[in-house]
Amino acid sequence: MDITLYYQSYGSGEPLILLHGNGEDSGYFIHQIDFFAENYHVFTVDTRGHGKSPRGTAPFTIKQFADDLQDFMDEHNLEKAIILGFSDGANIAMKFALYYPERTRALILNAGNLNVWGLEASIRHKIGKRYAKALFRSRKSKREKHILELQRLMLFDPNIRPKALKAIQVPTLVIAGTEDLIKPEHTDLIARSISGSVKTLIPGDHAVAFKNPTAFNRAVDDFLSQTFSTQK
Repeated sequence: MDITLYYQSYGSGEPLILLHGNGEDSGYFIHQIDFFAENYHVFTVDTRGHGKSPRGTAPFTIKQFADDLQDFMDEHNLEKAIILGFSDGANIAMKFALYYPERTRALILNAGNLNVWGLEASIRHKIGKRYAKALFRSRKSKREKHILELQRLMLFDPNIRPKALKAIQVPTLVIAGTEDLIKPEHTDLIARSISGSVKTLIPGDHAVAFKNPTAFNRAVDDFLSQTFSTQK
């Protein structure tokens, strides 16, 4: 591992790792930390090149972020963890579960997508325009080079085939906002492709964990409580 990811941890119990979205940092989960720290050992992690984590020299891809997560778990002696990912964080969680199934206890996939076609058309258009602008300016601007990498993630990653999701065998909650920028039928596709997964919709837009935390936290907590009670 060429970098050390910035993180904070709270509480004790079953490890629960929170992964933020594209261009954000772990502060996105401000309304989840105290709630889940009552029953879980919560880790909030800044992805490579986000927040306080350095960019490093490795590829800036969802697969690399999943590899970084495995290294993070090794560093902190975490044999398995529940992974809650939002947006690109959910995409990292899916990749992680596919490449490191033995390290995955359960998944909460909040507003993830398999490819760019899972996004509403207006959002794809905005990303494409910003990508083209950054591509033109990136040779002379470090800031635009970073923006280019972020836009590239949304355009070309994670490229997961629906059939590949059948390999995920851990308890999974697929959760999205009723007015999400992820197409409803795409969220349905992810849920259908993961055997035994549970799908839940929360009133709100893409950022329901931040804007409607009471409903979001309750849905996640109910899922985890039921999952672990039936496994005992």
